[in-house]
Amino acid sequence: MDVKEIRKYFPILHQKVNGHPLVYLDNGATTQKPIQVIEAVDNYYKQFNSNVHRGVHTLGSKATDAYEGAREKVRSFINARESAEVVFTRGTTSAVNTVAYGYARLVLKPGDEIVTTIAEHHANFIPWQQAAKATGATFKFIPLAEDGTVTLEAVRQTVTDNTKIVAIRHVSNVLGDTVPIKEIARIAHEHGALLFVDGAQGVPHHKIDVQDLDCDFYVFSGHKMAGPTGIGVLYGKREVLERVEPMEFGGEMIDYVDLYDSTWRELPWKFEGGTPIIAGAIGLAAAIDFLEEIGLENIQQHEKKLMAYALEQMKEIDGLAIYGPQKDRSGLITFNLDRMHAHDLSTVLDSYGIAIRAGHHCAQPLMRWLKVPATARASFYLYNTEEEVDALVDGLKKAKEFFGNVFS
Repeated sequence: MDVKEIRKYFPILHQKVNGHPLVYLDNGATTQKPIQVIEAVDNYYKQFNSNVHRGVHTLGSKATDAYEGAREKVRSFINARESAEVVFTRGTTSAVNTVAYGYARLVLKPGDEIVTTIAEHHANFIPWQQAAKATGATFKFIPLAEDGTVTLEAVRQTVTDNTKIVAIRHVSNVLGDTVPIKEIARIAHEHGALLFVDGAQGVPHHKIDVQDLDCDFYVFSGHKMAGPTGIGVLYGKREVLERVEPMEFGGEMIDYVDLYDSTWRELPWKFEGGTPIIAGAIGLAAAIDFLEEIGLENIQQHEKKLMAYALEQMKEIDGLAIYGPQKDRSGLITFNLDRMHAHDLSTVLDSYGIAIRAGHHCAQPLMRWLKVPATARASFYLYNTEEEVDALVDGLKKAKEFFGNVFS
C-alpha cells in the first residue's frame, strides 16, 4: 500500500492552511473524497441526470441502472444476502430513526427493554431513549469496563428475556474500541432480542460481513468512508425489515393508493419515498470501488501501524491523558493535554494547519463518565502518514509550551 501514491487522488490534501501543509486528522467526523468519487458524481450530473424508476427514456434508464447498481455494490461490500436488504438513507442518523420510529415505537410496551451503553453516539442513543419514553419500555445500559470497553460478561448480565432490542456501536467514535458484535448477536438472540449495530465508525476501518456477524440491522454513512455526504445505508435482514413500517410517505414508496388507504411497495423501496439520493448512491459506489481496489485488509493494516506509532509518540508528552484502551484502537485517539480546554488546543493546532476534532463528540453521557467536559480527537484514515503524526506531536508540544507560559 503506497500511501504517497494514494494521496495523489485526494485534491483537498494538497493545500496549505494558515501557511502550513494541511494535516487532516478529523476523519472520524468525515473523510476526504478521492477524485474517482468526485468525478463519478460530476459525470452523473453532466451525462445522465434523470430521476430513477419512472421514465422509460434513455437517461432515466441509465440513472436507474447506476442507482440500483450502487445498491448491489453495497450488498456485495457488506455481504448481505440480497439487494432488497439494502436501503439507502440520508445517513446513519436517518437509518437509526427509521428503525426506532418504524419498529420500536410500534411494538414495544411497558416491561420490554432496550439495551445500549452510555458510550454511544447521540445518533444511536436519543432515538432509542425517546422510543422508550414513548412506549414505557425500560432503557438499560451495559456497564463499561474501566477503560470504557464492552465485555461479554457485562452484556450477559444486562440482557434478559425482556430485552427486545440491543443497540450498540461497532466502533466507538470516542474510545476507538471495537465491540465484539458477533458474540453479542449470539447473546441477544438467545434472549429473543434483535441486535442493531451503529457501523458509522466500523465500515471505514473493518471488512464487514453482516451474515457472519449475524446482526439484525447494520447502519453506516457514505461520507465516513470516502463517499459523498447525504447518503447512508440501512441493512436489515429481510424477515425483520418486513416488520418495520416506513416513516416517510409519498411517491415511489407506494404500491396502491386509494382514497382512504394505501399499500407499500416491496423491499427496499417502501423506505425510499420521493426522489432518492441518486448522486449520493453513485458516489458511494465509486468509493466502494476505490476502497476495494486498495483492499480493506491493507487499509486496516496501515491504520494499525499508524495507530501504534501515534500512541507511542503521544505517550511521551507529559500531561497528555489518552482515553480508552491503550491497544487495539481503531483509527482514532481521544485525549486532553494538561489544563487546556480541547477547543483551545484545537485552535492552536489549526494555526499550524492541523485539523482535529474538539468537544463532546456527540457523546455527552460518556464525557460525564470520563469526568471531563470535552476532549480532543485525532482520527486517521488510509491517506494519513507517520510524518503527519510527527506534525501532530510537534504541534501538541508547542501548544503545551504556549499554554504552560500562560498558566505560569
